[in-house]
Amino acid sequence: MKASSSSGVRRALALALCLAAGLVAVVTGGGAGGKSSGRRKNKEVFLLGENKFQFGGRIDYRLKKQDSTKTLVVKSEQLLRIQDHDFAIRPGFGASAVPVGIDVQVESIDSISEVNMDFTMTLYLRHYWKDARLAFPSRNNRSRTFDGRLVRKIWVPDVFFVHSKRSFIHDTTMDNIMLRIAPDGNILYSVRITVTALCSMDFSRFPLDTQNCSLELESYAYNENDLMLYWKNGNNSLRTDDIVLSQFFIEEFQSSYGLAFYSSTGWYNRLYIHFILRRHIFFFMLQAYFPTMLMVLLSWVSFWIDRRAVPARVSLGMTTVLTMSTIITGVSSSMPQVSYVKAVDIYLWTSFLFVFLSVIEYAAVNYCTTLEEMRKMRRGRIPSTFDASQAMAFDGCFHDDEIELTPYPGSRCRTMTSDPRESPAPSVAGGNAHPEGGAGVRLRRRRSLRAHVDLLLSHSYMIDSYSRVVFPMSYLLFNVIYWSLYS
Repeated sequence: MKASSSSGVRRALALALCLAAGLVAVVTGGGAGGKSSGRRKNKEVFLLGENKFQFGGRIDYRLKKQDSTKTLVVKSEQLLRIQDHDFAIRPGFGASAVPVGIDVQVESIDSISEVNMDFTMTLYLRHYWKDARLAFPSRNNRSRTFDGRLVRKIWVPDVFFVHSKRSFIHDTTMDNIMLRIAPDGNILYSVRITVTALCSMDFSRFPLDTQNCSLELESYAYNENDLMLYWKNGNNSLRTDDIVLSQFFIEEFQSSYGLAFYSSTGWYNRLYIHFILRRHIFFFMLQAYFPTMLMVLLSWVSFWIDRRAVPARVSLGMTTVLTMSTIITGVSSSMPQVSYVKAVDIYLWTSFLFVFLSVIEYAAVNYCTTLEEMRKMRRGRIPSTFDASQAMAFDGCFHDDEIELTPYPGSRCRTMTSDPRESPAPSVAGGNAHPEGGAGVRLRRRRSLRAHVDLLLSHSYMIDSYSRVVFPMSYLLFNVIYWSLYS
């Protein structure tokens, strides 16, 4: 009995010891696990606070050992303390105006339109200013370069192009924007822009003209009390690549500075990019001037055609007139509808006038020839006492003896006879008389204007003879005056 009771006591003690050991193990393990879980949680919270902009908020340390780019560095926004400042206002707000330097590199002049009076230019626009709010510590004093994503979070100058019609920032393959920040807060902001701007052109000397166009830069919101625009490197702030245009030669690029006043907002700094364009004349010589000269010369061919060849002369005159009309229409269609006369208009319309006058000249010749024939029909043939042979007129046409040779108006001579002895003796004036049988005296008469007109009407072939000289000399004189004035 005693032995059984002692063994039961031992069993109870062993069970109690096992229960106590298990309880101690459970308590010890739970405390360690709780502490470890707490540390991991606190570590995750810390990492989330320090790297909340990373994907998932964690750093895979195993990946870090494999990839050297996955380093624990301070983010750019934290380094620049962007969240600590209000970048909706300019640097140094309330103090003096912030100076913003500008330099421009012109990449190309894409097009120049006379019809729309504008030009399209692609350029690199660079801004320089200092913002102390973006200063950061650096051991090696090296600047940091960013793309356009950071530009939206800081203050940048609001420079725009005055008189621009269209403009855009290139975005292939990314936005062509560069932002470079130095440790002391100096900033370089560069963009690649294509802009189409107005150019007030004067076409009074077209196509022998020279155009002066300008691109103007100005701050839109900040007047001279808040922002001061200036050329960064003075006259060297404007650089150009080798630009070749089809119709123009670029004589010079130059920069200048000025102020613009608006009645409601005040004075603003404005920067100017001037460039002078001189037009190439050879294209217009081939398209307008040379064809016009040829048409004028072709219209003069009718002066050497017999005045009786009506179909030939009329068709030639109408062809040259219609061709001149086509040339004038083609040149005018590529030009703006301006209210003043251009140099090319003067040349084309004067040449058209010469062509038109050549047609009118033949109309006058034909009319005078008709009048001459009608006079012959009314008066009949000349007397048979006049022994006339075939003669050749000035126009190269042979005529028979039916040519009417009427005396000049106002002539004192009587009708010619075959026997000169039947003519009356000359009158004696002042006691001076020529002896009979002596040499005759040539009498010179001064013709009146009406006498000249009657002479042309009675000898219509002389109009063509005079036109062969008058028309070329007049057109040559016109060309000398024209090119001396506009060249």
